[in-house]
Amino acid sequence: MNKVPSVIQVLPALNSGGVERGAIDIALAVKILGWKSFVVSEGGIMMKELERAGVDHINLPLSSKNPLIMHKNFNALSSIIFDKKIDIIHARSRAPAWSAYYASKRFNVSFVTTFHGTYNYNNYLKKTYNSVMTKGKKVVAISRFISKHLEEKYGVKKEKIVTIPRGIDTESFNPINVSHERIIQLSNAWRLSDGIQVIMLPGRLARWKGHKVLIQALARLKRRDYRCIFVGSELGNENNKKFLENIIQKNNLRDMVQFVNHCNDMPAAYMLADIVISASTDPEAFGRVSVEAQAMNRIIIASDHGGSSETIINGKTGILFSNNNPESLSKSLDFALEMDIDSRKKMGDASRKHVCSKYKLEYMQESTIKLYKKLILI
Repeated sequence: MNKVPSVIQVLPALNSGGVERGAIDIALAVKILGWKSFVVSEGGIMMKELERAGVDHINLPLSSKNPLIMHKNFNALSSIIFDKKIDIIHARSRAPAWSAYYASKRFNVSFVTTFHGTYNYNNYLKKTYNSVMTKGKKVVAISRFISKHLEEKYGVKKEKIVTIPRGIDTESFNPINVSHERIIQLSNAWRLSDGIQVIMLPGRLARWKGHKVLIQALARLKRRDYRCIFVGSELGNENNKKFLENIIQKNNLRDMVQFVNHCNDMPAAYMLADIVISASTDPEAFGRVSVEAQAMNRIIIASDHGGSSETIINGKTGILFSNNNPESLSKSLDFALEMDIDSRKKMGDASRKHVCSKYKLEYMQESTIKLYKKLILI
């Protein structure tokens, strides 16, 4: 009888984020295929999804960069590989990837990495630390932008790179599947007024997410008939929130801009938005917000670099503006706010059709499973 393949997803923790979402989505696909599926991390709020699906989670302190703890993680992962008869270990972040890499070499199992971002590579030590993400038998790039980055900055050969764009659940992110009750509940919580256009920037309050650029763009608008909402956690970015509040105050925008912290129902949040903004000043490796907004038939305005330049067809499924340029963003906002109902519907319909043809969750899962099968010669 043939052995059932076993796959481990390795990452620091299971809190909200793109790395976590991708690991869980693939772990579930492996389980549905009938293979043995494991996730190794420090745990977190997203563990419940694994528990419901019957995917085994193993707890290790994988977010630590302490060399002693990383060595202990190497030994622990080695034991897991041996005990669980693992065929593939898929690493999604640098610190745990080092432990996973040496454990995979010890038992000669396939080591795969997913390059989820550009990372900081401005000095030799950083680049060396990052290099573990290029050591997989195959390196998964989540966009063509990342694929090019791997070739140009790390010298990874084309044949080693597999480009698999991130996928989203187009049923969860589908306007017809969001109930009026969910929308009303969120609208009341955020105290939104009827009949006023809503501009939304989803994303944690990190400096590079572009909140400052959006505030500066809003200050250039002559109109004031809108509400701008920043949706995202301020945890760890409290100083930046104070910085942004000062800019809002100086530009007399206190009545127009509000912070609402983390949201657990993003499909409903998108339904409250007329215009969604992705203003990241550093390039997004994929740009999940741009894709989710398109799936929800929203008008998306995004910085013209990184993943968003790939996922948005400028003028057809969204609007691209010059990166870190408040004047360019202001003009794009003015244009979007003036769009009539028919124009918005036309762009929204094109947006959802575009996402469903290229960025469905199932496509990402199928492509990753296909890669796994090649690695274990099924």
